[in-house]
Amino acid sequence: MNGVEISLTGVRLKALGSGALWWPEEQLLCVSDLHLGKSERQARRGGPALPPYETRDTLNRLSDVLDQTQARTVVCLGDSFDDIEAARALSEEDHLWITRLQAGRRWVWIEGNHDPGPVGLGGSHLCELYVGPLVFRHVAQPVASGEISGHYHPKARLRSASRPAFLADPDRIILPAFGTYTGGLRSSDTPLATLMGPQAMAVLTGSNPIVIPMPR
Repeated sequence: MNGVEISLTGVRLKALGSGALWWPEEQLLCVSDLHLGKSERQARRGGPALPPYETRDTLNRLSDVLDQTQARTVVCLGDSFDDIEAARALSEEDHLWITRLQAGRRWVWIEGNHDPGPVGLGGSHLCELYVGPLVFRHVAQPVASGEISGHYHPKARLRSASRPAFLADPDRIILPAFGTYTGGLRSSDTPLATLMGPQAMAVLTGSNPIVIPMPR
């Protein structure tokens, strides 16, 4: 698996090129902001039409990383669906796909600001999750230690290329959005520049992840 090792409060993690975070010792895979059903939500609300394939594309990429890691625990860090109605509108085929991915695993849905957790699907539904010295939540708190969050869909630029990126400093990691149809916030924008400490780095995702000082 291509990725970059990150140490957070003494825990060794791996930021994968796919945008997922892997904790080998716990066999735990973390993804954030799947935003499944975004095309359905856009159509329902009369927004710009999007090709209706993003749910299957996102689930396909999630399936790939689960095959690679054989994770025993999966943590979805909130905004797993674009809204609660999108979760209810999930096709039977995609519902069964998620059920197959959950089989034999502990699966945790963290509450996001777009959805309260897809309560019609299996797994646990929590506001936040503590595992050892780490805490998993959707939105970063101003003061934290060992925090893993999402929400902001961070991106970072290297020369002319901008990619979804992990942001990491000694206290926290913010994950990129894993979903196919997701925008992003530049690492230099005020919310991220304020949250991240002066030692923060960015891990740009892709087939060859790149580590750079976080652009500010």
